[in-house]
Amino acid sequence: MERETIGSNGEASRSTPAAPAGPWLVVGLGNPGPGYAGNRHNVGAMVLDRLAAELGGRFSSHKGVADVLEARLAPLGGVPGPRVVLGRPRGYMNLSGGPVSALARFFRIPPQQLLVVHDELDLPFGEVRLKRGGGEGGHNGLRSVSQSLGTRDYCRARVGIGRPPGRMDPADFVLRDFSSAERTELAVILVEAADAVTGVVRDGWDRAQNVVNTRER
Repeated sequence: MERETIGSNGEASRSTPAAPAGPWLVVGLGNPGPGYAGNRHNVGAMVLDRLAAELGGRFSSHKGVADVLEARLAPLGGVPGPRVVLGRPRGYMNLSGGPVSALARFFRIPPQQLLVVHDELDLPFGEVRLKRGGGEGGHNGLRSVSQSLGTRDYCRARVGIGRPPGRMDPADFVLRDFSSAERTELAVILVEAADAVTGVVRDGWDRAQNVVNTRER
């Protein structure tokens, strides 16, 4: 969006606001290794892979605790895109907090500039919603992040995986791969979730939340 300013000569001119100086840290939660790669619990890491592909970058190891990609979004209106740091913890889901807090300290990113992408049982499959703060809803990865940061006041991108069928234990459900029917829709859902993250980084939290949380599938 262009901004109108008045110069010393009294004439109006238009300029494009600069991108935010501080980067966002975007973390995708999941478990390591090929055995977990297709699990519902790993959809946060899948979203980060999609973002990395869109940014044309590759992850590299950061101090052995996470894989990291530093990048900028595409320029807009002649202004360089905002900076973003993508992070994937290398440990198991319930130990995500240590790597996440280490990345936040290293890149000097406050909790309000941290966006954690994760699977959400309490949303229908494929629904994407943004949330700041609040409880973890029994999600062990979020619980670990909150404990390590010492606060729940960070941002989340929730990717719905739905509830387990019948009496299936939710812990078993999240550690199973998406069904064949779900996989036919998964690529589109990952794009939608990546777009939600990009909206936060480019447009700011309030505007992105308003757009994403009023969108219907």
